[in-house]
Amino acid sequence: MFTIDIPGFGKVKAFHLVLDYNGTLAQDGKLLNGVKERLQQLSESIRIHVVTADTFGSVEKALDGLPLSIVPIPPGNQGQAKKEYVESLGKDSVIAMGNGRNDAAMLQTARIGIAILMKEGASSQALLHADLTSTHICDALDLLLHPLRLTATLRD
Repeated sequence: MFTIDIPGFGKVKAFHLVLDYNGTLAQDGKLLNGVKERLQQLSESIRIHVVTADTFGSVEKALDGLPLSIVPIPPGNQGQAKKEYVESLGKDSVIAMGNGRNDAAMLQTARIGIAILMKEGASSQALLHADLTSTHICDALDLLLHPLRLTATLRD
């Protein structure tokens, strides 16, 4: 479990980390350097879920051996499917990260939503519905490994 009390933002008690794959953990279907190690470390304290349409058909191989759940999202109304998945876990127990338009509702619904703005870009809807934005997934994952960074950004 990940816990932190952020002044003006409130207590966060997260049991789940929900992540988009392409544009968030990966670029062009390839897992980015440094991600695997951080996911391994985070898995010791929080349950990790990767929700994906798997555009490049590479997610299973890229994440093989990591202690996480891969959640396939079918084409059509992916934003709603991701939001409903977060709700099924208990939205107040979820930290979510994503970059796409189909991640916006998930980011808004989660207790903490983090938009990821890397080379693929981020939809304006994802940026508007997130609590904060990070310019690299490793930096975003590091926020959970070093939670006082979250406090510095989200405090009132």
